[in-house]
Amino acid sequence: MKRFLYTIIALALSIGTQAARHRTDATSSQSDSVPQTVKSHLKQHYRVYGFVRNYFAYDSRESLSGIGDLYYYQPKDENWNQTETEAALSGVPREDLNAQSTFRFLSLTTRIGLDILDYKWRGTEFGGKLEADFYAGLNNVGSGTHKLSGTALIRLRLAYMTLAWDSLWFNDRDFARIDLLLGQAWHPMAADLSDAIALNSGAPFGPFSRTPQVTMNARLGRYVTLTGAALWQMQYTSIGPNGQSADYIAYSKTPEAYLGLSFHDRGFLLRAGADLLSIKPRQTGTMNGVQVKVSDRITTCSPYLYLQYATGEFSIKAKSIFAQAGEHMNLNGGYGVTAINADGSYSYTPTRNSSSWISIVYGGKVGAQVDRHPQKLQGILFGGYMQNFGTREALLDANGDGEADMFYYPRLSNLNRMWRLTPTIVWSIGKFQLGCEYEITSVQYGDGKISAQNGLSENRLHWVTNHRVQLMTKYNF
Repeated sequence: MKRFLYTIIALALSIGTQAARHRTDATSSQSDSVPQTVKSHLKQHYRVYGFVRNYFAYDSRESLSGIGDLYYYQPKDENWNQTETEAALSGVPREDLNAQSTFRFLSLTTRIGLDILDYKWRGTEFGGKLEADFYAGLNNVGSGTHKLSGTALIRLRLAYMTLAWDSLWFNDRDFARIDLLLGQAWHPMAADLSDAIALNSGAPFGPFSRTPQVTMNARLGRYVTLTGAALWQMQYTSIGPNGQSADYIAYSKTPEAYLGLSFHDRGFLLRAGADLLSIKPRQTGTMNGVQVKVSDRITTCSPYLYLQYATGEFSIKAKSIFAQAGEHMNLNGGYGVTAINADGSYSYTPTRNSSSWISIVYGGKVGAQVDRHPQKLQGILFGGYMQNFGTREALLDANGDGEADMFYYPRLSNLNRMWRLTPTIVWSIGKFQLGCEYEITSVQYGDGKISAQNGLSENRLHWVTNHRVQLMTKYNF
């Protein structure tokens, strides 16, 4: 792939140089050196990377998932075809219609990327990254519930430029470095992912989002880095009256803000930070039967903590976030209306969810290491837990039936808690990887009625469990 890219660019530049040579009567010896010069330039400043990846996945029951059912969220709640009384009268067996297994295999997460690096002008370093994969374009056909058909289209994952400055205040570069990132990149709270081979990388037990942003990392001494970011929404968006959309942040005219601090030393990494988001769910309302402009707004704050330690062939990572709403980072969450005001505006309160995960990796080289393609066997154990604490305030109950009237939630809102355990084995042979993963996810659901008092569904609590077995093949280049 790299040689192909080098050849195409070298050919294009060589043609341009040949034309310039005729115009300027340059010598043939100068023309002959152009391909080698271009090739050397590309190797120095461009790096092509990517992989071809296939997933083979089995689920024991119907579940909520995306990207060809490869990005897994949670098993669906029970869906009984009739009550026990109705079953006794009808003579037809009582069945949970969601207790059906499925299987699929797809290669649409194949990825290609380009790193641009080592460009300098005076004291400024320039760089950039482009990355894409092919998941977009799948759709439902007929009455199907799974997006498993269609033609996969390329989509943008990452696209950003970087600027960096060393030794701004001190002579030693270890004590003062500023990195500035502009473009679409990982959300600062999502950048540290778990080691699971699953496409969701442990979500929704941790933040998962790539988003347009301006991020600054300031290294303050040998061990401390300060991070500040202004972020926008594109693919991962907030929920509201019109579903998930970036309109709510667009009308707020207020970027999402992040502030964090990192400490790193001798294999240890500690990050702590908080995310602040303010959106406007509605732009118009009704007052005395007349449509008017309103100033609805909800502001949320979500702190988090991340820990990591690595030594030799062993590493351990853990992350925990207490999210208000949080659906814009692919977490379980949302918000509801607490009151309808006299001026036509609404007041809101967010849900509060604690989401945590831990992943442990151990593994090293196996087989004869004199071989050109050394082998490596790794074992991974992932665990996640999520607890729904409901809303900060009571929700609107205009009907007086004890149920919330207006509650915005991207997935199933009657979820109270959820856990996941995922053991994985990955075998690497040079650039080829083979992974096998068993993932058990269990959710405690209520009866579906959301209490106006606390935003929870606490009646008829029951657990629903899905077993996913997943095989992955991957060739890196």
